Amino acid sequence: MDNIYLTAEHELLREQVARFLAREVEPFAQAWEQEGRVPRDVLRRMGEAGLLGLAFEPQYGGGGADALTNLVFAEALSASLCHGFVVTVLVHTDMAGPHLHHAGSAAQKERWMPGITAGRTITAVAITEPGAGSDVAGLTTRARRDGDGWVLDGSKLFITNGVLADLYFVAARTGAGRHDVSMFAVERGTPGLRVGRALEKTGWRASDTAEIFFENCRVPAGHLLGEEGKGFQAVMRNFQTERIALGAMAVAACRRAIGLTLEHVKTRRAFGDVLWAKQAVRQKIAMLDARTRAARQYLYHCAWRVTQGHDWNAVVQDVSMLKALTGELVNEVAYACQQLHGGMGFMTGTPIERLWRDARVLAIGGGATEVMLDEAAKRY
Repeated sequence: MDNIYLTAEHELLREQVARFLAREVEPFAQAWEQEGRVPRDVLRRMGEAGLLGLAFEPQYGGGGADALTNLVFAEALSASLCHGFVVTVLVHTDMAGPHLHHAGSAAQKERWMPGITAGRTITAVAITEPGAGSDVAGLTTRARRDGDGWVLDGSKLFITNGVLADLYFVAARTGAGRHDVSMFAVERGTPGLRVGRALEKTGWRASDTAEIFFENCRVPAGHLLGEEGKGFQAVMRNFQTERIALGAMAVAACRRAIGLTLEHVKTRRAFGDVLWAKQAVRQKIAMLDARTRAARQYLYHCAWRVTQGHDWNAVVQDVSMLKALTGELVNEVAYACQQLHGGMGFMTGTPIERLWRDARVLAIGGGATEVMLDEAAKRY
């Protein structure tokens, strides 16, 4: 074991995920990239393997795992070269599903959680709008009480799993105050819910990303998640889980890029010798690896702090710093490793080119670097 936070059980989980990726994902990843989708049956097989609800309650098919175990899963999954597949899964397990896990009633969990953990009910979280991304308080989608239910009107943008999902956890304004936001569970097929086409992206191409419209969309009163007006706090809480998962994606991509580049420079000959013989190349890779190892320890430290129940304000500061650090680092590492691959690194479909494309969004999605640094700075 190469990490002080890991146990033998963590390593077994990592090995299980690696076997699943080798058997069910990597042979098909390029085809999924071209099709712009992840097949539902592979998600059902993940559910059958017990990999879609590690942090959720055992009575609903989950594993009851802590934040550290959940991080091991996210990092192991992110070793895949198909980060479009990875984000499809992590949105389901770490970004959408936790809204039900944390705020759902017993009846709501009984209704939806077994399907979520089994991979039969795929989830998405609908927060971002055309005019509100990292600024959650700026959203304009509204929900109003009407008889024995709620009516939603508005639109959401850049929703991962937007086309694939069966169940959406939607943030909507329910009052006049800046933070008067509530969360709702909206099922596919609900009248007034319309899913737009999958959007074209630079990276994460196997993942579908869509615009979603709510036009006089009526949901029962029992689809309100948690307390009315407490959705903003729920989103802020869940952001920490999401940002740790995105940090895991970034660190895993750094490690994979460095590994690919080491293989390349030790065999690629130029000017009479392999590239590895060049001092500048060796030192460049060593520094990239050193910074990646440091970021990985910080990643695990943040998850450990969550498991220990440390002061939440301090945890938010750490996780915000982590998200900013890893989002920028993965872009630096991917760029440098692609550069060392030369012209081949610019060819579509090569592993390093895919890592480079997929890395870019990790400094944007889930909280842009600038927003994360400001969140950290406000807590000094």
